[in-house]
Amino acid sequence: MRVLAAVFVILGLVLTVGGAWLLALGGSPYYLLAGLGLMASGAMLWRLSLVGAWIYVVVFVLTVLWALWEVGLNGWALVPRVVAPAVLLMLVIAALPALDTRRGGRLALGGAAVFIVGALLSGVVIAQANRPMPPNDPRTAALALMSDPSLRATGADWPAYGGTESARRYSPLAQINRENVGELERVWTFRTGDTPEEKWGAETTPLKIGDTVYLCSARNILIALDARTGRQRWRYDPDVSDDWIPYTAACRGVAYHETGVPTSASAPAERTGEATPAPPAASPGGAGETAPCRARIIEGTLDGRLIAVDARTGRPCSDFGTNGAVDIKMGMGDVIPGMVSITSAPTIVRGVIVTGHQVLDGQYRSAPSGVIQGFDVVTGELRWAWDMTRPDLTGRPAEGDTFTRGTPNMWTTASGDEQLGLVYLPMGNSAADYYSGDRSEAENRYATSLVALDVTTGRPAWSFQTVRKDVWDYDLGSQATLIDYPTASGVVPALVLPSKQGDLYILDRRTGRPLVPVEDRAAARGGVEPAERAPTQPFSRFHTLAKRDLTERDMWGMSPVDQMICRIGFRQAAYEGIYTPPTTDRRWIQYPGYNGGSDWGGVAVDPRRGWVIANYNDMPNYNRLVPRQVANEKGWFPHGDPRLKEQTPGSRGGVPQGAEGAGDPQMGVPYAIDVNAGWRMGSTGMLCKQPPYGGIRAIDIRTGETVWDRPLGTARKNGPFGIPSMLPLDIGTPNNGGSVVTAGGLIFIAAATDDLIRAIDIETGETVWSEVLPAGGQAGPMVYEQDGRQYLVLMAGGHHFMETPAGDHVIAWALPRR
Repeated sequence: MRVLAAVFVILGLVLTVGGAWLLALGGSPYYLLAGLGLMASGAMLWRLSLVGAWIYVVVFVLTVLWALWEVGLNGWALVPRVVAPAVLLMLVIAALPALDTRRGGRLALGGAAVFIVGALLSGVVIAQANRPMPPNDPRTAALALMSDPSLRATGADWPAYGGTESARRYSPLAQINRENVGELERVWTFRTGDTPEEKWGAETTPLKIGDTVYLCSARNILIALDARTGRQRWRYDPDVSDDWIPYTAACRGVAYHETGVPTSASAPAERTGEATPAPPAASPGGAGETAPCRARIIEGTLDGRLIAVDARTGRPCSDFGTNGAVDIKMGMGDVIPGMVSITSAPTIVRGVIVTGHQVLDGQYRSAPSGVIQGFDVVTGELRWAWDMTRPDLTGRPAEGDTFTRGTPNMWTTASGDEQLGLVYLPMGNSAADYYSGDRSEAENRYATSLVALDVTTGRPAWSFQTVRKDVWDYDLGSQATLIDYPTASGVVPALVLPSKQGDLYILDRRTGRPLVPVEDRAAARGGVEPAERAPTQPFSRFHTLAKRDLTERDMWGMSPVDQMICRIGFRQAAYEGIYTPPTTDRRWIQYPGYNGGSDWGGVAVDPRRGWVIANYNDMPNYNRLVPRQVANEKGWFPHGDPRLKEQTPGSRGGVPQGAEGAGDPQMGVPYAIDVNAGWRMGSTGMLCKQPPYGGIRAIDIRTGETVWDRPLGTARKNGPFGIPSMLPLDIGTPNNGGSVVTAGGLIFIAAATDDLIRAIDIETGETVWSEVLPAGGQAGPMVYEQDGRQYLVLMAGGHHFMETPAGDHVIAWALPRR
């Protein structure tokens, strides 16, 4: 009993001191009062007095009443408020025989305590079991969304990263449906043999054309597989050095192109890798094809090259660049390994390969240019280059000159419209994401914008900006998804543009004009650059995935102590809602964080129902600008800085490898940046915001209304101190990677950190099938048909940032053969 009494006194002291601090910051008085009650209870329990037990019962009852007043019957919100206090109550009950009192008093107290705990737990269970879900609207009236401006379509094949260049991630296959999805079985598994020891995250969505599946591994090994068996047909290794791995060793996908006539061959140059062919197989370009590279696979590499290989043999296309390779870094000046990399699939429109590239975030203001380039798909010749600050420059700069350094880049995947001849670029931010004082007029215009380029000339046709003077790293990560939008005056060629801050925009893809109103709302000003902050920011009135602003009540933890620490952090930070200006004197809360809303996984569209399916993250970041002198004293130097004689494994510019932005130097501007991604505080490693941390939602395109919304991801691989709880509770985890929708009424998605792939009934949002993966599923799935059999394929490669296990597994599922 005295051990328990000592625990009460210690916990009470912690809550009293912390509660007084929180109250002084303007926070809840509960923790101070609870701490005083715990100390009083502990003091009496030390004396073996029943009064100590009764004091704690009163504290517990008041705790429950306070919790219900703050959050109602929200099960996850009640966890830190009542679970640990309920455990302490049970310990008091168990210790009653040691107290100096009559048996009847102990029985009365014990019975009251058991009743209280039982009633509380029953209420939580009832609240969780009866959470309301928005009413389902099963309308299936077809929209004009079925038309596709791409020359190719999904069905038997999956010919582009997003299904087609329209990026709808929809398959008309219906063999696998709600009734039989539970019978799915693994039919083949292929191991790429490429799993980096650090910074893993393959993120690959394969293609399928003809009878062949094409993919790239984490370090850009190109692989062709038999679509029936998963047996390797060929592989080609472009020999990418690990020095070039940026933040993550990722290759999200490849592109496929088939020319109408055989291409001419030129003399081979020095090889940069070797293809390992398998026995001859049926060509995706047609039976009996012999012309080399009539059908070709094109990928971008981590060291900034475009590679073209024959789709049939895997051998480099000798007519493309120099023996099948083009260096996109030409004209960029000095490029330190790791600073420029292509991690996303190129987009091909009207015979032009359009590619951007990732520029390693947070290192130099004078980072390599974010120039967008278009290359001839057959010859590899540069057709055009778009350097936003130099509209007169149409090709590479003159010798001794470079493309403008530090400009916004496009690290994600573009979408394209063959009929209009436009390619849609989701643009990122200028180098030094969190400081805007020295950006050019062109950077301020095009950063964090969707830019439509004329693929013939490389000149902008229009642009639409989602954040003005972005200092929150809200770069556009998702592909724009092309649809045909119904309006009162008829069907309009349109696109859906998701954003990291959660807004979804519907734009006329010919002009960029919003088809659903976008309104300007006042934004907070202040921080370190008050004059730089835009007085207003655009908000979509179509739909947003963003939740309401955070309050102190939204803070979480595994116990009242954890929650109190997070509440103190909330009260100490600057927070004025979304677009809170960056500060240097204290932390500021960014909500949603830079991984919020929609990221590179994009959205899927069901054209028969007219629904958008969007998975999303719902986490804040806890940030601080660090003055340059302080950052230098901490040793925060850029990647490749000459002051660093060597870099230890797992480090980036002398900074331990962690979340992106966790100690980035931003050399060349007055401040470095320190990002606490997801906002973890305390010793448990849990996030400060209460669950869910991610979800998936169905949205009616006609109205912008939510059809259903649910958490995505269970708690099975999550828990305090990094220990998996293995609980099948829908906590809603962080998630990266998109979904695919099929005509069978199913959504297939992995993405979450619980290492599951799942099938969701599109009508209800309920999971109807799931399977445990051998590694994290942070990649987009794809669906195809071969010999009348429908397959589901996913790359399970894990992700270091998401803290999911690394792997190299490409897995295919199908129904059993009858």
